[in-house]
Order: sequence, then C-alpha cells, then structure tokens
Amino acid sequence: MLYPLLWMLASSFKPDSDIFASASLWPSSFSLDAYRRGWSGLQVSFGQFFINSLIVSLSCVIGNVLSCSLTAYAFARLKFRGQKIWFALMLGTLMLPYHVTLIPQYVLFLNLDWVGTFLPLIVPKFLAADAFFIFLLVQFFRSIPRELDEAAMIDGCGPWRIYWMVILPLSLPALATAAIFTFIWTWDDFFGPLVYLNDMNGYTVQLGLRSFVDSTGKSDWGALFAMSTLTLLPVFAFFLAFQRLLINGIATTGLKG
Repeated sequence: MLYPLLWMLASSFKPDSDIFASASLWPSSFSLDAYRRGWSGLQVSFGQFFINSLIVSLSCVIGNVLSCSLTAYAFARLKFRGQKIWFALMLGTLMLPYHVTLIPQYVLFLNLDWVGTFLPLIVPKFLAADAFFIFLLVQFFRSIPRELDEAAMIDGCGPWRIYWMVILPLSLPALATAAIFTFIWTWDDFFGPLVYLNDMNGYTVQLGLRSFVDSTGKSDWGALFAMSTLTLLPVFAFFLAFQRLLINGIATTGLKG
C-alpha cells in the first residue's frame, strides 16, 4: 500500500532519466533539482498555488463548521413547522451527484459574475451546502443530554447562548471531524477549481500539478512528483494538529474527562 507513495517520494530526488528506468526506491544519485524546477518552473511560483489553496481550504473549513453546526443545532434541538420535511429534503440532497447540479450552479455563479474568483468555492460552504456534515452533527448533537439545555434555560440562556456556550464546547470531536474532512476534500478537490478558475494566478495546488503534465509536449515528471510530495505536507499537518480532538471528549454524558 505504501509503495506508490514511497516511489513518488524517491522519484522526486531522482534525475529525470532514472525515474522510469528502475522500480527501485533508492535513487542512484540524489538531486534537489526537481524541487527547484517545480517551485519556480511555471509562469507562477508554486508558492502562490499553496497560498490560494490555503485561502480556499481554511475558508471552507470555517464556513462548514459554522454553518453546518448551526443548521444541525436547529434540526437536533429546536422545534419548528415542517422540521421533518426539511430534514428529509436535506438528506435527499445527499443522493444527488455533484455533476447533476453543476450546470445550474455554474449559470448562477456566472450571472453573479463570480466565475474566475474563489467565491463559488467558498460561499456555498457558509450556506450549509454539505448535507453530509449536517447529518453527522445532528446525530452527535442528539446524543448530548437535553437536561443541559434545560439547565442553561433556567440560568437565562436563549437558543443562541445554548448553541454557543453548551453545544459547541461539548461537540469539539464532531467539529474536528468535520473540519478535517472539509480541509482534506477541499485541498484535494480538482474538479471545482477546474470549472471556476481560469486565471493561473488563482490556481490551487491541484491545478498547478496538472500544469506539469503536457499532453502535446514533454511532461516534467520530476517536478510533478516533487510538488506532489510537498502538497501532501499540509494535509498531514492539519490532520496531526486536530487528531487529538477525534479521540478526546465524551459528549454523550455532557462531561469531559
């Protein structure tokens, strides 16, 4: 399972002539030239692609965590007319392939003059567009004892303060799960940026990696593998930073050990 990843890492240090000449993981000679070519070999520095991806990914994390948790709180703890119908419709959107809604979304964003910017990638995350995370958080919020809500209401808390001061602090493991998956899926997303971004200065890392592969000429495989290796580092770092929250905290009893 690890061989392809290790082969990519080893190939990033090999001379171009040795990459496909041998299946060995140990380079015959080490070279950092692929990293230098990859970082500054395109019209735009690969560092700009990293910055663009970080802006999009972190914005999507913030938007998803805030909007999906707020929507899940309404479904899990509040009572309103048509609650079950709206919840069923929300779950129904999980069965719609992304490609089905792509054309109407593109037309909408085109009329808003958002195509060519980060807005089509970021704004929907602030509108609770990911039903999967809403469903995930609803199930987690329902496991929190309602007695905590009643105790907070006795102390004078309204729905907003209960959400902010009771539900969110007890839901850090679920929120961390939503944040980790949102970051990974957004960072690895290729199709969305491909559709909406048309300026190379605004490319994300996935579109930047594609730029090393030329179907009509010579592809720079060494630079591609080198930048692919660097592209994996933020994902690992984000996961390591939040993995503790995946295993710590017990929300079902309202207590943290």
